[in-house]
Order: sequence, then C-alpha cells, then structure tokens
Amino acid sequence: MKPHRVGSARDFRVALVLCLALAGGATAAQRVPAAGTAATATKELTDQQFWNLSRDSSEEDGVFRSDNLLSNETSFQYVIPDLLKTVKPGRVYLGVGPEQNFTYISAFRPAMAIIIDIRHGNLDVHLMYKALFELSTDRADFVSRLFSRKRPAGLTTNSTAGEIFRAYLTAEASKELYEENLKAIEDHLTKKHGFPLSPGDHEGIRWAYGSFYRFGPAITYGSSLSVNTPPAIVGAIGGGGRGSGVNYAELMTSDDGQGQNRSYLANEDNFAFVKDLQNRNLVVPVVGDFGGDRAIRSAARYVRSIDASVSAFYLSNVEQFLVQDGKWNKFCASSSTLPLDETSVFIRSGRGPNGFGGGGVQNSSTSTMLVDLQPCMPGLR
Repeated sequence: MKPHRVGSARDFRVALVLCLALAGGATAAQRVPAAGTAATATKELTDQQFWNLSRDSSEEDGVFRSDNLLSNETSFQYVIPDLLKTVKPGRVYLGVGPEQNFTYISAFRPAMAIIIDIRHGNLDVHLMYKALFELSTDRADFVSRLFSRKRPAGLTTNSTAGEIFRAYLTAEASKELYEENLKAIEDHLTKKHGFPLSPGDHEGIRWAYGSFYRFGPAITYGSSLSVNTPPAIVGAIGGGGRGSGVNYAELMTSDDGQGQNRSYLANEDNFAFVKDLQNRNLVVPVVGDFGGDRAIRSAARYVRSIDASVSAFYLSNVEQFLVQDGKWNKFCASSSTLPLDETSVFIRSGRGPNGFGGGGVQNSSTSTMLVDLQPCMPGLR
C-alpha cells in the first residue's frame, strides 16, 4: 500500500494552534518562526558538547516491547519524493529508532540530527553506528564492519546496494573480525572521543554488535527476540529468526515506490553525507519518552539556542502507544515547544487514515508510511 498525504500548510497552522490549546501553551505566533527563518545550526560539536547534549537531554531508561535493532517498515522511503519538494535542508532533523533515520538524513540533508528513543539500548546502537561510520572508508567497508564479514572481492564505490548485499549475504561470519571490530568500536568511542561509557553502555554495544554478527545482513526486526524470548511473544510481535519479516539487506535495497532506492547505503554520496555528520558529532542520540518531561523539550531548547528550525520529525508509530498510555497531551505539549514552520513535517507510521490506530502491531507486510502535517489532531477525537 502506498502512503497518502494529509493536510496542508493552512491545516498545519490550525492544528498547531489547537495543539497549543490542548497543551495550555502560548499562541502559534509565539511558537512558530516565520516561514523564511533561516536555520544556522552549528558546524560541529566537540566531543564534550556531544556527550553533554546527549546526557543532559536524556531521561531514565524506558521499556518497549522489542529491541528494535532495525526497522520493519518496508515503505518508509515512500514519503521521500514528496517531502523533497517541501522539506528544507540545513535544518535539524528529529527521529526515533535505529537505521531508518540515516536514510531520512541522507535524503533531507539536515545540518544536524537528534534521535530520541525511550530505550537506552537505542542510544548504544547509535554509538555503535557512530564508530562504524567514522572507521569505515566506504559502503562496502561499512557493511563488512557492521556484520563482521570479510569484504568480498570486486566491490567498489560504484557498486549498487544490491551488488553489495548480494555479496555479503553469502559471506561467512568471522569471529576474528567480530572481536577485532568490537575492540575498535569501543576504543574509538572511549579513547578517540573520550566518551565515559558506563558498564551498561559497553554491554549494550556488545550485545547489539553481537546480534549483527550472529545474523548478518539477514537480520530482521525479530531476530534478537528469537534468542531468549518465548516463541508466543515473538510471534505476537512479528519477529523470530532469520526467515521472519523484512531483513536488513531488503531494507537497504528497497525503493521509494517510484523505482529509486534512497537508502543511506544506496550510493556513496548518501553514505558520505551521514558519515560527515557523524564525524562532526552532529548525530546525537538521546534517551527519552515522547510522553516524558525532558527529551523533546530539551531538544527544542537546544535547536532554538542555535537559531535553527526543525525540518522533519520521524515518529514511527510511537503515537499509537502514547494514546494507549494516556500520554498524548504531554507529547502534544512538548511538541508545541519545537521551532517549526509551515514546511516542517511529522512523519508517521502505522495503520488507518490517521497514520496509527488501535490494535495490531505493525509488521513488514502491513506497514504504511504517511506524512501528516497535523501532529496533534488525533488528540481532538
């Protein structure tokens, strides 16, 4: 199923006023900069600034129903062609979850990205990715490091994503590479950057990296669940082992619904853009509940402090759980503090005409991506 687009710039302004009314906030004029306001996000962060922003914006570790080492949203690229007509580059991107953010970042070309997720494990995954991006010379090298497979002969910077992943899907896992790369990741983070990783961070990075090593490019959303989780729970969530659900290789070689692969590993330019942001400490992971008190508001304060605006906020299907848990109005209030304008978009995932709906857990066969310019309208139903 293809995505559909809801709303307009006028709907956005109306919806934000209603959102502010729900939240008890200020007027839209106070909250939303003029459409022409420029974003002047910082050129880079020092290691200390990166760590402080991540630490000071973070909340306590929360719980989600799955590990989310990778996406299960097969159609998440579908919104990109339309959004490229409106989303302004050089602003700040916000998102949730793991690798799908890199694809949106490479498409929208923000000056900076802040990734907010309720699970501390997601922060550790992004620290792992940060090291891998910085250590890798090109896409084939990156995939080799990510999955602990020796680089197959013949792969070049001109290789397609399909060629790269077909080669790695048949490559054998290397325990020697895994141990060598894991040490390089931890040394890079603690020695080069000087990040004071906790024992829990080390454990989280080792566990995540071990899962990518174990399952390789055939890893799915539910692969890690299949290790220590009862089969009934795995089945209810929609995962379980190598053969269940869309795998990493398929996500990286899928297209935007119009025949163009826009994944962050589709070409060297996409990869290099994300790598450059990582090199400059401009992809910052934060632990936070969308219905919490700190993370979104802290991100909003920081983005305002650098005189920038939010270009896009990828929500996945988190809103579904906010409604179920009675946290919708708090999320709405926090979102109203973000520096937005008529071109800012919220990207949603889920079922139903409003992008999320009661009941079932989305999976790779039923996921529908859409863009909704009315972030708080469902709260009015």
